[in-house]
Amino acid sequence: MQNQASKPDADAKRDAAPTFPMRINKYLAWKKYSTRRGADELIETGQVFFNGRPALLGDKVNETDIVEVRRKGKQKEYVYLAYNKPRGIVTHSPEAGQKDILGVIDRKDVFPIGRLDRDSHGLIILTNDGRITDALLNPNAIHDKEYVVTTKEKLRSNFKAKMEAGVEIEADRTRPCKVTILGDDRFSVILTEGKNHQIRRMCSALFQEVKDLERVRVMNIKVEGIKEGTYKVIEGQELKDFLGALGM
Repeated sequence: MQNQASKPDADAKRDAAPTFPMRINKYLAWKKYSTRRGADELIETGQVFFNGRPALLGDKVNETDIVEVRRKGKQKEYVYLAYNKPRGIVTHSPEAGQKDILGVIDRKDVFPIGRLDRDSHGLIILTNDGRITDALLNPNAIHDKEYVVTTKEKLRSNFKAKMEAGVEIEADRTRPCKVTILGDDRFSVILTEGKNHQIRRMCSALFQEVKDLERVRVMNIKVEGIKEGTYKVIEGQELKDFLGALGM
């Protein structure tokens, strides 16, 4: 069943629509051939053709233009991992005395997509496929992320209704979300956006302090069954469904 927060609003639809003419590297990224930087490399190595001729970095594409990618040599093998991040591990840019994900796992060919703050734990996607970064993290994207949260105090009687309606945090209202009460001090929440420390800030605005926060799902990828501090390879139908939902 699709909840209210899963439906893009008019602004999101408008902003997601392509505007022509557009630079050819942006066009290739929009078509999910590569990132913009990767598109520049494809063009520079003669693997992109624009209306039948080798493309140039400055080309601008209109709707009626024909753009072809004719890849040469061995194609890059993409890797997608579901990692169960423990508390105390940072996702990016560790400071002195801190450990980040890539410093504690046995893979150096991937990077985290998005963030999960140091005091939180649970699922984070690791990959070497830069194409999915914007598809998953773009503010206009509508992709479910589910969390289980424990608060320090008993939840107020109006907490669910106020959380689901959207919360004002620093003059910005969050999107409507889906909340399920799991106990006196525990709930799950499904968000379709990812503002900085969003759940903690939403709870604080509703006079609740977070004791524990775990991300248990990103779209169809679940943390269930993955031991903390380890990862699994996302593959098969699970990967097909994940990439398909991202438009890949």
